[in-house]
Formats: sequence, structure tokens, C-alpha cells
Amino acid sequence: MKERRRDGETERRRDRGTEGQRNRGIEKREANSCSPSLRRSVSPSLCLSVALSLCLFLLASAVGLAQPPRKKNAPQPGAEPPPVSLEEAASLEAVITTDLGVIRFEFFPDKAPKHVQAFIKNARAGFYDGSAFHRAVRLGVIQGGDPLLKDPKTPRARWGSGALGQLPDEFSDVKHVTGTVSTVRIPGKADSDGAQFFICASAQPQLDGQFSAFGQVTEGIEVVDKISMAEVDAEQKLNTPVKIIGVKIEPKREEPFKNAGVDEMRKEVILHTNLGDLVVALEPELAPEHVRNFLKLTQTGWYDHTIFHRVVPGFVVQGGLSQGRAGNQTHYADKWIRPLKGEFSATHKHTRGVLSMARAGDPNSALTSFFIVLAPAPNLDGKYSIFGKVVDGFDTLDKMEKVQRGQDGQTPIEKIELIEAVIKP
Repeated sequence: MKERRRDGETERRRDRGTEGQRNRGIEKREANSCSPSLRRSVSPSLCLSVALSLCLFLLASAVGLAQPPRKKNAPQPGAEPPPVSLEEAASLEAVITTDLGVIRFEFFPDKAPKHVQAFIKNARAGFYDGSAFHRAVRLGVIQGGDPLLKDPKTPRARWGSGALGQLPDEFSDVKHVTGTVSTVRIPGKADSDGAQFFICASAQPQLDGQFSAFGQVTEGIEVVDKISMAEVDAEQKLNTPVKIIGVKIEPKREEPFKNAGVDEMRKEVILHTNLGDLVVALEPELAPEHVRNFLKLTQTGWYDHTIFHRVVPGFVVQGGLSQGRAGNQTHYADKWIRPLKGEFSATHKHTRGVLSMARAGDPNSALTSFFIVLAPAPNLDGKYSIFGKVVDGFDTLDKMEKVQRGQDGQTPIEKIELIEAVIKP
């Protein structure tokens, strides 16, 4: 199994001097905005000891252990066809609440229909509630779902031996990448999958085609990381299992404003900051896709607790990067962040109070970062997408412009937090 290697955090680029350098600063900072994907960099080498541990880990330590007797004719968990249809399953997500946080994942009913149906049925019946994640490889994988972990008296030797041999193999072309949810099986035995599952904290290509992958994490990969880094013994069993408080099945989160028309997007947004409020009026007739993106990130709370990371008096105040959030945690709306095609206006100018979108060097690279103009900036006209303007709170804008800055002349010493962005009714 591959352990994931962490890359260092990208340092914020700083620029000084001419207006041309200022413009490039807007571009550079947007290039550092959060990625909507859950990708992780991994070590190119495969550690043999870890790979061998994987055999014990995922191929179920149940081998050689006696299974508890079942009552005659008692159905095995997940064995009966559940009522959920594959069409319905495609619209659902699992919500795993643990001691360390919440993990959400969507299903692949077209790739592993029996596994998806069994998991949903078990979850709705409370089968996983009170169980635990009991094994982990650091930044590699985590394993859980064994009902034997519900009983604190279950011997460690039996951890991972419950609820196996229930489902046929459903191998597919789904790759075991960061966030893939797959099924534990008995080693060397076909059709021995069960209710136990594992989640990849990083890409594990050696597992492709050998385990039945049936889902993908959409939120909470940082929780998977935390569990994977918990202390373990020589068999990679957690010293203290991470409790699965409950697993619920909920509808998938829908992307807000995805199909909204121009009239529906003609909104005002209140930016509650620690220096006061700003009210911006959005102008979808100028840049409909930029307005759609801004409303989506506002509605989902993506902008909440980010910071205004750049202030250049007489030029711009810039914010909207995920790095401002405590811990740089992921957000469920990350998956809806896509590069925006430039929507440049030939008539509207960058004057004080104008709301425009930051980007990298590519004119079609805007993601989340925006800026508010502090003084006329004709050098930005026709090059950046104007999508709104400040209509109230210019006193707050004045306060932002006057904050003390660091040696680069742009990074605020005093934190300017966007506490919450709210769409006015």
C-alpha cells in the first residue's frame, strides 16, 4: 500500500511596484485558490511491509477465526434485496458521523449495484451505528463497519472478522483513488464481500480490480486523514477505535443556482465582516456565470470565515480564497468549483466599489477569489470580469483600505474576516 506524501503548503506570492505588477498580483493569488478536487500526492514507491499488511488489513483478519453461530434461517445483514432502486441510489449519499467528524460519500450503483443496495439497507436499519473504524494505514486507508466493534468486550483478535461472506464480487473499472469507498473481503475466497468497508486516504492503484469499489467521498476527506493517522499497534489496529456514531442516508446536495436564469440571479449579498457590513448588488446581465458562481459559493457557506488577504490602498481589496479558513478544511461545495470563462465588459469600468473576479494568467481561469476596486483602475478594464458593485457599506470599505499592512505593503496585519456572506431575501 502506498503511504501518501504531503507536499508543503504553497506560499502566498507577493508583488510590489508598478500597476502592472499589481495586476499580476491579482492573477497570482487566484492561482493559489483551493482546488475543487480531493486529489492527493502519493509516494511513487510501494512499501513491501505496508503492502503485506494490506493483505491482513483488507482481506479480513477473519481467516482462521470461528464465526459466531447464526440462528437457523436467520438472514445475513445486507443479504436480502433492499427496497432502494438503483435510480434512487444514484441520488443519495451516506453520512458517516464519527468521533472525529463527518464523512459524506456518494454511491456508484452502476458499478456495484448489490454493494450499494446492501450498504443503504444496512445504514437505514442502523446496522453501522455504534460500530467503529478499527484499522488504519497512515494516510493510506481506514477500515470500519464491523458490527463486532459495537461490543467493547470483543477481543482485539476478533476485530475485523464480522459481517463477511455476504455479497458477490463486483469488480469494475473504478480506480482506488483518494476518497474511494470499497469493500473488505476474505482472502483467496471469491464472492466473500460483506458489510465491512474501507476508505482510501490516498491513491491505492494496487487494489484496482481486486476489491468492489462502490462509492466516493464528497466531503470530509480531512476526517479520513485524521483517522488514518491515529495510533496503531503492530497489526495496524487502532489503539482506540474511532467510533461510528451513526450512518444516515440523505439526498445528495444539489448545486445551488445551477440552472437559474438572469432574473433569478439579480440579487444583493451582504458581506458581514469584522470591520462592518458591505452590501453588493450582483449584475448577472454583465457576467451571468460569475454571478452564478458567487451565489453558489455564498449559498453553500463556502465564503464564510475566509479572509480578505490583500489590501492595496488606491487599488483593490481582495478575498475569497479557502486558505483563510481555519485549518484550510475542505468544503462540500469544492466539487462545484470550476474555471470560469472570462466575461469581460467593453463598456463597464473598474471604478471605486466595483466587484470583479480575480484570475491567473489565463483569462478563463477565475475560480473563487474576487476583489473590490478602491479607485479607478482603467488598466483592469476589459481584462477582468465585473459582476457587481458595492451599494452600501462604503464606510466599511474605507476601514479596510486603512488597515495596517506588512512589509510587502499588501498583506493586512490585522485580520479582515468575512464572517458570513448572506443573500438578501
